[in-house]
Amino acid sequence: MYAVIATGGKQRRVEAGQRLQVELLEAPQGAEVTFTPVLLVDDGMVLSTPAELASVSVRGRVVGETKGPKIDGFTYKNATNNRRRWGHRQRYSTVEITAIAKD
Repeated sequence: MYAVIATGGKQRRVEAGQRLQVELLEAPQGAEVTFTPVLLVDDGMVLSTPAELASVSVRGRVVGETKGPKIDGFTYKNATNNRRRWGHRQRYSTVEITAIAKD
Protein backbone atom coordinates (compact mmCIF):
# COMPACT_ATOMS: atom_id res chain seq x y z
CA MET A 1 0.00 0.00 0.00
CA TYR A 2 1.26 3.45 -0.82
CA ALA A 3 -0.14 6.97 -0.81
CA VAL A 4 0.62 10.27 -2.46
CA ILE A 5 0.62 13.09 0.09
CA ALA A 6 0.70 16.88 -0.27
CA THR A 7 3.13 18.80 1.92
CA GLY A 8 5.04 22.03 1.42
CA GLY A 9 3.46 22.72 -1.97
CA LYS A 10 4.74 19.40 -3.33
CA GLN A 11 3.37 15.89 -3.69
CA ARG A 12 5.36 12.85 -2.55
CA ARG A 13 4.80 9.11 -2.90
CA VAL A 14 5.17 7.43 0.53
CA GLU A 15 4.94 3.98 2.08
CA ALA A 16 4.80 2.92 5.72
CA GLY A 17 8.26 2.91 7.32
CA GLN A 18 9.75 5.31 4.77
CA ARG A 19 11.80 8.33 5.83
CA LEU A 20 11.62 11.50 3.77
CA GLN A 21 12.63 15.14 3.95
CA VAL A 22 9.82 17.68 3.71
CA GLU A 23 9.91 21.44 4.02
CA LEU A 24 10.25 22.58 7.62
CA LEU A 25 7.26 21.69 9.81
CA GLU A 26 6.48 23.68 12.95
CA ALA A 27 6.55 20.54 15.10
CA PRO A 28 9.11 19.45 17.70
CA GLN A 29 11.20 16.34 17.32
CA GLY A 30 9.20 13.20 18.12
CA ALA A 31 5.82 14.84 17.43
CA GLU A 32 3.10 13.07 15.44
CA VAL A 33 2.04 14.79 12.21
CA THR A 34 -0.73 13.99 9.74
CA PHE A 35 -0.64 14.58 6.01
CA THR A 36 -3.45 15.07 3.53
CA PRO A 37 -3.56 12.19 1.05
CA VAL A 38 -4.09 12.98 -2.63
CA LEU A 39 -4.12 9.38 -3.84
CA LEU A 40 -4.11 5.93 -2.23
CA VAL A 41 -3.26 2.63 -3.93
CA ASP A 42 -4.05 -0.57 -2.03
CA ASP A 43 -3.57 -3.91 -3.82
CA GLY A 44 -4.45 -2.43 -7.21
CA MET A 45 -7.48 -0.51 -5.91
CA VAL A 46 -7.03 3.24 -6.43
CA LEU A 47 -8.79 5.80 -4.23
CA SER A 48 -8.56 9.33 -5.60
CA THR A 49 -11.83 11.22 -5.10
CA PRO A 50 -12.30 13.48 -2.06
CA ALA A 51 -15.20 11.33 -0.84
CA GLU A 52 -13.05 8.18 -0.91
CA LEU A 53 -10.05 9.92 0.69
CA ALA A 54 -12.11 11.34 3.57
CA SER A 55 -11.59 8.09 5.50
CA VAL A 56 -7.85 7.78 4.78
CA SER A 57 -5.17 9.09 7.13
CA VAL A 58 -1.39 9.23 6.68
CA ARG A 59 0.51 9.67 9.93
CA GLY A 60 4.18 10.28 10.53
CA ARG A 61 6.66 11.12 13.26
CA VAL A 62 9.19 13.97 13.10
CA VAL A 63 12.64 12.38 13.43
CA GLY A 64 14.81 15.47 13.12
CA GLU A 65 15.75 18.58 11.22
CA THR A 66 18.38 18.99 8.49
CA LYS A 67 19.64 21.67 6.14
CA GLY A 68 19.92 21.50 2.37
CA PRO A 69 22.85 22.63 0.25
CA LYS A 70 24.02 26.23 0.29
CA ILE A 71 22.89 28.25 -2.71
CA ASP A 72 25.01 31.31 -3.57
CA GLY A 73 23.66 34.08 -5.73
CA PHE A 74 25.03 37.25 -7.20
CA THR A 75 23.17 40.10 -8.87
CA TYR A 76 24.95 42.69 -10.97
CA LYS A 77 23.90 45.66 -13.08
CA ASN A 78 26.40 47.10 -15.51
CA ALA A 79 27.63 50.71 -15.16
CA THR A 80 25.62 51.47 -11.99
CA ASN A 81 27.93 50.04 -9.30
CA ASN A 82 25.03 47.82 -8.24
CA ARG A 83 26.27 44.46 -6.91
CA ARG A 84 24.77 42.16 -4.33
CA ARG A 85 25.71 38.75 -3.02
CA TRP A 86 23.11 36.57 -1.34
CA GLY A 87 22.83 33.04 -0.06
CA HIS A 88 20.15 30.63 1.00
CA ARG A 89 20.08 27.32 2.83
CA GLN A 90 16.71 25.56 3.05
CA ARG A 91 15.73 23.81 6.28
CA TYR A 92 13.97 20.44 6.13
CA SER A 93 12.17 18.21 8.61
CA THR A 94 12.94 14.50 8.42
CA VAL A 95 9.72 12.53 8.83
CA GLU A 96 9.18 8.79 9.19
CA ILE A 97 5.82 7.57 7.91
CA THR A 98 4.35 5.40 10.66
CA ALA A 99 0.95 4.42 9.26
CA ILE A 100 -1.30 4.65 6.23
CA ALA A 101 -4.76 3.79 7.51
CA LYS A 102 -7.96 3.26 5.61
CA ASP A 103 -10.84 3.51 8.12
